[in-house]
Amino acid sequence: MRSELSQTGKVPDCCRAGLFSSLLPLGLFVLLCLAWPRVVQGHMFTVHWNWVPSLDLALAFRLDGLGLLFGLIITMTGFFVTLYASTYMAGYTQLGRFFVYLHGFMLAMLGIVLSDNLLLLFIFWEATTVLSFLLIGFDHDQAGARENARQALLITGGGGLFLLMGILLLKAAGFPMTFGLLAASGDLVRAHALYPAFFICILVGVMTKSGQVPFHFWLPNAMSAPTPISAFLHAATMVKAGIYLLLRLHPAMAGTPLWTGTLVLIGGITALWGAIQAIGPCDLKRVLAYTTLMALGVLTLFAGGQTVLSLTAATTFLMVHALYKAALFLAVGSIDHQTGTRDLGRLGGLMKCMPLTALAVTGATLSMAGFPLFFGFIGKEIMYEGALAQEMFPVFATIATLVSNALMTAVAAVILITPFAGPLRGKLSLVCEVPWTMRLGPAVMGILGVMFGIIPEWVSAHLIEPAVFAIHPDREEIRLVFFHGINLPLLLSILTLSLGALIYWFRRPLRQGLLTVLDRLWFTFPGLYQTGLDRFLTLAGRFTGIIQNGSLHTYLSVIILVMIAAVGSVWLPHLPGLAKIVPVSGPWIAAGLFGFILISTAVVVTARHRILAIGGLGGVGAGVALVFLVFGAPDIALTQLLVETLTLIFVSLILLRLPPLEKAKPPSRSRTLRNAGLSLSAGLIIATLLTGIVQTPLDRSLTAFFEANSVVAAHGRNIVNVILVDFRSFDTLGEIAVVVLAAWAGVNLIRRGKEH
Repeated sequence: MRSELSQTGKVPDCCRAGLFSSLLPLGLFVLLCLAWPRVVQGHMFTVHWNWVPSLDLALAFRLDGLGLLFGLIITMTGFFVTLYASTYMAGYTQLGRFFVYLHGFMLAMLGIVLSDNLLLLFIFWEATTVLSFLLIGFDHDQAGARENARQALLITGGGGLFLLMGILLLKAAGFPMTFGLLAASGDLVRAHALYPAFFICILVGVMTKSGQVPFHFWLPNAMSAPTPISAFLHAATMVKAGIYLLLRLHPAMAGTPLWTGTLVLIGGITALWGAIQAIGPCDLKRVLAYTTLMALGVLTLFAGGQTVLSLTAATTFLMVHALYKAALFLAVGSIDHQTGTRDLGRLGGLMKCMPLTALAVTGATLSMAGFPLFFGFIGKEIMYEGALAQEMFPVFATIATLVSNALMTAVAAVILITPFAGPLRGKLSLVCEVPWTMRLGPAVMGILGVMFGIIPEWVSAHLIEPAVFAIHPDREEIRLVFFHGINLPLLLSILTLSLGALIYWFRRPLRQGLLTVLDRLWFTFPGLYQTGLDRFLTLAGRFTGIIQNGSLHTYLSVIILVMIAAVGSVWLPHLPGLAKIVPVSGPWIAAGLFGFILISTAVVVTARHRILAIGGLGGVGAGVALVFLVFGAPDIALTQLLVETLTLIFVSLILLRLPPLEKAKPPSRSRTLRNAGLSLSAGLIIATLLTGIVQTPLDRSLTAFFEANSVVAAHGRNIVNVILVDFRSFDTLGEIAVVVLAAWAGVNLIRRGKEH
């Protein structure tokens, strides 16, 4: 399919489904634009439906300035990526599945940024984890794609469990799950003894999702996904979910030394590491992946600040990065699609045959480098102002930002000059421009990078201010202007461009030196991850070999042992006060039935023939059913008898097909003693538990409810039947389904036995 596009430059007919599906993100973008003016005026749209009130879980959504900013980025990028993929993915099998995954992911991301409930946000958070796994591993016939998808799932999914732990700790501490109410309780949250635990658990979730050191390595590896997925997930949306959560929780949890110091250090280290590693690779997508790490580190650094200036730097750079990075990912995909390679060593001179793509890359890279008249220049100026104003580690924050930006300037030059400048290499003269569906996204985002740099005041008033004011109580004036005068941020911007040019000039020895150092490192985080995973799988294999050894006796013993430990640990401390033998009055026949059950039990235990054991087992069940009948519970007696009969039939079918007991090896004495000990322990715990329950005052409130409502609400006088059919109808349906499936499985097993 690539050759067809290279020759014609037209959109093939098979891409109409993708073009049609792009209407979904476009429609959502239009809806957000309709709400935009009201949000700028300070209005907040809210929707609230109770879902599970007992868990404080509600379908609660809010659209304020921060949600609008992220929503516009998600839907705009989603539209251009869908449009792009309609051509780029032509020829892929199961293309419809791709668009379902892609748009499902987009809706999950919108759910994250619009949720007004922490538990609801977590549900959407995990939805993005699962859908990103499916998207990264979309080329599932490739082993690398499967492995990288699994790695992303394990790391981000594991971080999600920590996030859930933090949310549940907040709930257990009595704090509300609604963001607005949680923000109003910010002083109490920060003063709580469990605040460090809240913060650490949530931070781990953020770090795994947003690729912070030491969990950063999954992001470059995820570049094995098709380019539209990389552009959407790893440039504009999923990796920024953690940044969004930090900003959203800012009113409730920020302002402490733990918050500020940790985020500044982690963000600065991630920014430096990502920027340094971006010099090394020759794969354009991998280069962009490391620059994304740098951007995420910078965003984390500024999310740790408490001032309006710091948050302004975070939200401004968020926009800057989304525009230029998505454009560059899509442009790199166009280069790969037309030339068949992303290797910098094999590219050159594409300006002649792909001029429109080159123009889009020029706008995106100049914004990335922070050249004047581009939005990236405004973003870098405000970043330096925010770094200098940090409450903790301002020198480190400034140096980390400066070095990272300088390295990004050099990388931007590499991305622009190497593929497009110079003479055409090899067979690249046959390459032509991509269709308009693949050009539109990079072109529009490149143009926006220029426009926003020319009209920063409008961007500040209509996008940045509403976002910052939604999470910061101080409504200080926010002004993004092209020229602030001769000041330290301007000098740092000039120094950034100068250092970037110097790094670009010496890029080859720097790249070689970096690769040499990385090869000699004895410790790496990817290596630590792989070692830990291998050892975990080895341990799991050994453990599984012990407990899943094919022995039904072992399985039953483990089940009984766990029951004894779980119930006994709770019940035994109360045993002396409650488990007392109490005389029970009843008909004389009950004593006879009790003796009959004891004799049947003894037969089961001592029988040397299976027929005799089966008969004793049936006697035990029948005796219990008769006990129920004698004490006035005929419905329970009938249920017991039917279940016992069915169980006896299955046991008979199984036992009678086994070798005779005479040919079986008799169990050892130690095994017999273990079996006896487990059986007696389980029996004693159940018996004493029942005697304790009998002596405990019975709460009849539920009984009174059913007595009062069975006839009125369910029109039935048999309370047990009404409970099963009406009040617990779904539970009963589930039980029936389980019984049917079990019976079906049993029948199939018996049939297979006959066939063999």
